[in-house]
Amino acid sequence: MTSQTTVDKVPVDRGPAPAPAKGLRGHPWLTLFAVAIGVMMVALDGTIVAIANPAIQRDLGATLADVQWITNGYLLALAVALITAGKLGDRFGHRQTFLIGVAGFAAASAAIGLSDSIALVVGFRVLQGLFGALLMPAALGLLRATFPAEKLNMAIGIWGMVIGASTAGGPILGGVLVEHVSWQSVFFINVPVGVVALALGLVILRDHRAENAPRSFDIPGIVLLSGAMFALIWPLIKAGEWGWGSASTLGWLAGALVLFVVFAVWETRVAEPLIPLRLFRSVPVSAGTVLMVLMAFAFMGGLFFVTFYLANVHGMSAVDSGLHLLPLTAMMIVSSPLAGALITKFGPRVPLVGGMVCTAVAMFGMTTLSADTETLPMSVWLALLGLGLAPVMVGATEVIVGNAPLELSGVAGGLQQAAMQVGGSLGTAVLGAVMSARVSSDLAENWADAELPPLPPEQLGLAEQAVEVGMAPLAPGTPQPVAAQITQVTHDTFISGMGMAFTVAGIVAVVAAAVALFTKRGENAEAGAGAAHI
Repeated sequence: MTSQTTVDKVPVDRGPAPAPAKGLRGHPWLTLFAVAIGVMMVALDGTIVAIANPAIQRDLGATLADVQWITNGYLLALAVALITAGKLGDRFGHRQTFLIGVAGFAAASAAIGLSDSIALVVGFRVLQGLFGALLMPAALGLLRATFPAEKLNMAIGIWGMVIGASTAGGPILGGVLVEHVSWQSVFFINVPVGVVALALGLVILRDHRAENAPRSFDIPGIVLLSGAMFALIWPLIKAGEWGWGSASTLGWLAGALVLFVVFAVWETRVAEPLIPLRLFRSVPVSAGTVLMVLMAFAFMGGLFFVTFYLANVHGMSAVDSGLHLLPLTAMMIVSSPLAGALITKFGPRVPLVGGMVCTAVAMFGMTTLSADTETLPMSVWLALLGLGLAPVMVGATEVIVGNAPLELSGVAGGLQQAAMQVGGSLGTAVLGAVMSARVSSDLAENWADAELPPLPPEQLGLAEQAVEVGMAPLAPGTPQPVAAQITQVTHDTFISGMGMAFTVAGIVAVVAAAVALFTKRGENAEAGAGAAHI
């Protein structure tokens, strides 16, 4: 029997409690296992490819701008298509959408490995992003439709654990494959994983259709939202090159704002909107979306500098850098399912506030890192970060997906993923700008204090670009004593900028903790949980 209630005067329908599965097909935990394999493939690709970029550049004779498009093309395609892909799942079924996404992602990965030009690599990376956009919201939609309310948090906890472990484990696996096999193997590895995910999906996944699932498409809404997302993400990617105050950056951001406003107005007038705006009258959905943006801002923006810190300041290989991130990975693996259980028992507010407080403490703690920091204190802050991120990943996802009507679970999953992409892009861009500003203000003074020969303006600009990622701007044949001084100046300046970036990330985490104070378990979630027990 359908459970019908109201959240902030918004009619929602959680749908009937899932029927007990008989055999393999539709079994909740087997469904989770099947979708986790596909999700792991996409999450790994988010970080594993970065390790392969230098090898791709050398092998294909690509420019730096070409290599940046390997990441940017994927990110843009993924971010722009996520919500629309979620709508496709709601319309045609999440099982079919998931399977198409898995098959397409694996095929695009194989095509990249076989490519002999940078243009083909970038083109197939865009296809990867589009198929990944099909896969990710469908996975959440399948979990939402398969698990009863009282077990959904635990399922999302394990789902978040898989994403966290895959994301953090990407540099380790990527380093091993690039060093001992080839850059192509980073993409070829998706083929057997995709085959396994496809086979499991065909056998295990059950198609779920809500009775009032959408029957038509909001084509103008899709065009407007896709354009708005592109206009938002593109300047965030290019802000470091264009400058935050440039006409290009401000023009694109203004265009994004206009498109979002036009989209919102259109959605109030169409019969079956792409995103029913009534969703955002729900406090849990709105708070969960904001929290996901702020969490991704702090996490992805901060982690961006940790990788450069390990590689260029401590001189670690890709594999060693990945191993030093294991405390973060391990804590996310352990605490994600526990967070799901706590949220089920106590509701999302306390775990979400506590998680963001832990994240803030970890970010402020990492402002103490120096060139001489040993592994133990570094590991403590990374472990605390993992402990804080897990309940936020699980709780924010649950309040977005779990409080959405069943027929909009795909859109809710796309919204959750899009919030992460926007937050991560914003965090990387803003914290990158913070780092750039600190390096610009400190490098010349630190250089002069070390009594190094003054740099002409054009050489100073190139030196600043190197220092922003922790690399010493050493000319060939630089005498060893001078090289040591330049390296020391580089590390001091980079760490100063990194400390400022972590301070900003910590402040954002504190703001997120304050937002979490306003979250609560939605009335429809409580009713759905009660119905699932009956």
